[in-house]
Amino acid sequence: MTKTGVLLMAYGTPRNMEEVEPYFTDIRGGRTPAPEAITELKERYEKVGGHTPLLEITENTASRLQAFLSNNSQESKYSVYMGMKHWHPYIKKTIEKMYSDQVEKIITLTLAPHYSEMSIEEYNERVENALKACNWTPEVTNVQSWHGSPKFMNLISSRIKNEISQFENPQEVDVMFTAHSLPSRILEWNDPYPLEMSTSSQAIANSMGLDSYHFAYQSAGGTSVPWLGPDILDKIRELAETGKKSILVVPFGFICDHLEILFDIDLEAQELAKELNIELRRIRMPNATPEFIEVLGDIVLNGTGVVKKTVQITQMND
Repeated sequence: MTKTGVLLMAYGTPRNMEEVEPYFTDIRGGRTPAPEAITELKERYEKVGGHTPLLEITENTASRLQAFLSNNSQESKYSVYMGMKHWHPYIKKTIEKMYSDQVEKIITLTLAPHYSEMSIEEYNERVENALKACNWTPEVTNVQSWHGSPKFMNLISSRIKNEISQFENPQEVDVMFTAHSLPSRILEWNDPYPLEMSTSSQAIANSMGLDSYHFAYQSAGGTSVPWLGPDILDKIRELAETGKKSILVVPFGFICDHLEILFDIDLEAQELAKELNIELRRIRMPNATPEFIEVLGDIVLNGTGVVKKTVQITQMND
């Protein structure tokens, strides 16, 4: 029986306020951020309670996916691991643990449904570099994107239906899909990210028969380079100007409760909505719920609606 390691990857998060500055420094490739930028990020974490539950949610997701795979597969022995891009446990350390565990085959799965060379590919590169550092050449399959998973689409649709029913006037709700913005330069190399956003939001909306839906980016970085738009706050203002009073935010580019959800939507966007006399709600995130574990299990076992890529790792001395 093949010993297969499933590597769940996420961005990372500081576990307390003391870790915010080194975490931010890691994001910047080791360059110390400006003091005012550190202060601003710390203030954001303070406003959401000092930390986000991303690490705990990812740990729970890994353990529950492990149980799901153990109960639903007879062909392979699966072991589920987790690794972070910018904080502990780092992807490199997790790969070293998989090596010591004598894993024969690796499936990487970044906990973000849509592919971009600037996002998902960076996770894949970290895996490849860690494998080369171990001089290890297992069979590797990268899940590149999984927004087309029918089970994922059904999960998001179900969340939308449940939340629309909570509005004072459900029939007047405008649905706004959102995802993390990226620097606009990705358009220069025909990155598929914007198209995947468009096609997946349209597919979900069409399957539900939504009369009115929109798309916006959120959480753009505070840099001088242009980022993809429209921004969620600008879109809320635009809808307010047309007389809209009810908006449901569907952050389907994200999987769990973290800073981009708890601050950018629940505090910043909500504050603007109140100023504009708009009832704004968002769907519950998938987190480590049984429904989402089933999505991930189906991706690993069946790969329906998923884009995968098999990678050949070469040794350092080749």
